[in-house]
Amino acid sequence: MTLYRLEVGLKPQMEDPIGNKLAKEFAAHGFGQIKSLRHLEVYLIKNGQIKDRDHLNDLNQKLFLDPVVHQLTPDGLWGDHAPFDWWVEISFKPGVTDNAAHVAKENLNLLLPPFGPGEDVASAKAFLLQGDFTAEQVNAAADQLLLNGLIEKKIVISKAQWEARKGELTYFPEAEVMAQVSTERLDCSSSEAVLKLSEERLLALSAEEAEVIARYYQDPKVQAEREQRGIGATPTDVELECIAQTWSEHCKHKIFNAWIDYRDESGQPQEIKSLYKSFIQASTKEIRRRLGEKDWLLSVFKDNAGVVKFTDDWSLAFKVETHNSPSALDPYGGALTGIVGVNRDSFGTGMGAQLIANTDVFCFGPLDYDQPLPKKLMHPSRIYQGVRLGVEHGGNQSGIPTVNGALVFDDTFVGKPLVFCGTLSVMPAQHEGRPSEEKKARPGDHILMVGGRIGKDGIHGATFSSLALEETSPVSAVQIGDPITQKRMFDFLWRAKAENLFSCITDNGAGGLSSSIGEMSEDSGGCRLHLDRAPLKYAGLQPWEILISEAQERMTLAVPPEKVARFLELSNEMLVESSDLGEFTDSGYLECFYEGQLVASLSMEFLHDGLPPMKIKAQWQAPNESHPDFAEPEDLGQMLAQVLARPNVCSKEKVVRQYDHEVGGASAIKPMGGAANDGPNDGGVLRPVLGLDQAVALSNGICPKYSAIDTYHMAANAIDESIRNLVAVGANPDRIAGLDNFCWPDPVQSAKTPDGEFKAAQLVRACQAIYDYCLAYGVPCISGKDSMKNDANLDGKKISILPTLLFSALGVVDSLSDCATHDLKQAGDRVYLLGTTQRELGGSEYMAQLGLTGGLVPKVDAASAMARYRSLHQALTQGLVASVHDCSDGGLAVALAEKAIGGRLGLALDLGPLLAASNLRPDELLFSESASRLVVSVAPEQTAAFEALFAGQACTFLGEVTQEPNLAFKNGNEKLLQASIYALKDSWQSYLERF
Repeated sequence: MTLYRLEVGLKPQMEDPIGNKLAKEFAAHGFGQIKSLRHLEVYLIKNGQIKDRDHLNDLNQKLFLDPVVHQLTPDGLWGDHAPFDWWVEISFKPGVTDNAAHVAKENLNLLLPPFGPGEDVASAKAFLLQGDFTAEQVNAAADQLLLNGLIEKKIVISKAQWEARKGELTYFPEAEVMAQVSTERLDCSSSEAVLKLSEERLLALSAEEAEVIARYYQDPKVQAEREQRGIGATPTDVELECIAQTWSEHCKHKIFNAWIDYRDESGQPQEIKSLYKSFIQASTKEIRRRLGEKDWLLSVFKDNAGVVKFTDDWSLAFKVETHNSPSALDPYGGALTGIVGVNRDSFGTGMGAQLIANTDVFCFGPLDYDQPLPKKLMHPSRIYQGVRLGVEHGGNQSGIPTVNGALVFDDTFVGKPLVFCGTLSVMPAQHEGRPSEEKKARPGDHILMVGGRIGKDGIHGATFSSLALEETSPVSAVQIGDPITQKRMFDFLWRAKAENLFSCITDNGAGGLSSSIGEMSEDSGGCRLHLDRAPLKYAGLQPWEILISEAQERMTLAVPPEKVARFLELSNEMLVESSDLGEFTDSGYLECFYEGQLVASLSMEFLHDGLPPMKIKAQWQAPNESHPDFAEPEDLGQMLAQVLARPNVCSKEKVVRQYDHEVGGASAIKPMGGAANDGPNDGGVLRPVLGLDQAVALSNGICPKYSAIDTYHMAANAIDESIRNLVAVGANPDRIAGLDNFCWPDPVQSAKTPDGEFKAAQLVRACQAIYDYCLAYGVPCISGKDSMKNDANLDGKKISILPTLLFSALGVVDSLSDCATHDLKQAGDRVYLLGTTQRELGGSEYMAQLGLTGGLVPKVDAASAMARYRSLHQALTQGLVASVHDCSDGGLAVALAEKAIGGRLGLALDLGPLLAASNLRPDELLFSESASRLVVSVAPEQTAAFEALFAGQACTFLGEVTQEPNLAFKNGNEKLLQASIYALKDSWQSYLERF
């Protein structure tokens, strides 16, 4: 069988954007200037049906090559036709998901007979460098900028070496040598034995959990029952692995359900039995009680996503997930898996929901970080590029618009990035005469796995994500998603739903089949699962690996027996692989078989309810909020330019533009807007159902910088920001629902975490804030997620993230005519500040720019804020407001600058009355980040009605919009700030342009 090499590259006269970008990165990271850098897509094709090189060139022209931009080399080897000094080639290691090769193989199958045994395709990327470099320099640059050694391998050869070795480049990834398939019996006779197994197998079990497992398997009644069932008394590796993933922090949320002995700064004790039940679930329950018959929540905290009523005919499902640990190891694959995984969550809610929007929020170390890094860690700029690209590919290739997001930078995220991905979906309110959010697997239903095949990728993903990042963190925990395969699967499942072919659906995420089938089996009361029937990417996987692998693009469904044949027929018609793996039962046991042998028999009661609650101590220490003394800057305009250029304030347009927010045609307010579409809107608005005037708005609030002072106020500000952003774009403040996503450093006291009690207290404080402010705003949490253990223990150093709450929110827009954008609209409009400004500079961007710490963190007054938001919404519905923008990072000065930049108009403002009322210095007024504030512009003819709506509230007239593109702020006759909006725009857009 002939092995062919196919290289696809741009014509020499064409610009190579990928090559140019990499050349800049080489220089930026100190590897010197590259004369030129070109890149090639490489395909290695093993196929007996290709006749010769001419036949392959014909296939190349039909399938891979764009004749406008690509050049065909007759012999297929670019090295004979392009100048270079060094050839660098990057390819996947054996067993790693290769999406480009998968798509290439599918396309070749359209023009060739189907690939047979031993025939396959692999892909690679080649980079042709020109420049005076040594082999050591090129290898070091490749390792840092091109290669992820966890999943990829490289070839680095000079031009002379290439001439001698070019024939060797027709390689193919060698097959991975697999161990003999067997089921192992494990020693669980004592807690010490179980803990030893936990360490060896990366099971993340605690000493208490190990004791419970050992006691269970040594129970004479259990042993007798196991003998009777034919499994034997000694547990199998399939069982222990299944228990470990089910009990993992990632899946079981042990910390959020722990019993916490909490003491405040005065030592006053409080016993908390489950943060989740006591604060998050409790606030939602109370809000639902208050709503009574007007309750618009349909399904909360019990499915893949929260479901709310949109109209009488339509419902909305929303979910946000994290994928932090995998993104630290493989930024591209980890982030790609994050977005396609949350797509499955939202799609698999209820009886299935149509995906309509994505959101993404990323937290990174500074992109210009210049401190030494532990060996295991990638530079923040490399993680940033990989994560951004992974989510871009996952969202764009799935045909789902990205309508909202955020970027946060802080030194503490060097150890682990935070990668939040969210998906909104819409479903008919009814499915076959019952609510669409209802589903249930029934005894007798068949277990159908649909989509991708199972491989070693994602082994121990759930338990790995329940631990800190260590030198020993496994390669196998990384998954790489394939959005094209997943999109095809979604299309098939939507057809299957239309034909009513299944009774329950869920995604295969953390824990794989173990999780999806284990959870669905709770409905029926048990299952019989045949692991050997599952399709594999390659032979030789152990039964326990098949059960817990998190290989992507898979959903699990319960299909009534009489509908299995049609389900499989439709699946085959739409080129989607589906496999019948067994059936759901009411036996009370999760039973797994391999080649007819019973390899697991787990009591459903023990599996899901046998885990004892964790016990944690928490001790709060009140922060020092004393305000530091410092002189006022001489030039406030220059200071504004510096604050605008800060990473957390700067324009995110460079990242936003990589994502498609137009696909589907439903977007009404985009992430960027204004005269040149480069200003930041506060939230995304889209129509879930085309033709309806009602819309939905999405926003987020995230401000981990305040955690350094007080996590209670951090959480309060995140909640307030998300609500404020929704109201700013037109959402009804009384129809808002939220999602809480916690990312925390390890809050459990131990030798590795000596400050665990304080970090646990920080978590308690944040949960208390959710309870207080969700109730105060009437905003229920409908779904959420927590990710603990966001620490890196590497090279003897521990790097812990700032405690972080992302509060995402969706709001119903009653009419698209209620919507507003951030940008100034016309000269002569009057400008108002809604809300009060305090000397709240703690954690602010201004203080950070000055290199200062301390100060008061912003405090949220929910009562006055909610009155303000309702009045603003009334003003929007009456058409009184021309533009709205919230004040957040950087304070009032940044909000005003962004409005002016977005509208390409100026502002002439007198801040004297505001300064007198607040008793603040000008710099404090301009850069304080006090919460719940918005800046609005109002047409002159609407001002009387507008001011009447805000009578008795904090509503201050500041000045007018000008045609001249300048900011001119004064205090009476004293000039405070004078700056060109174009100069400010250049500063604002400068940071990310460097990377």
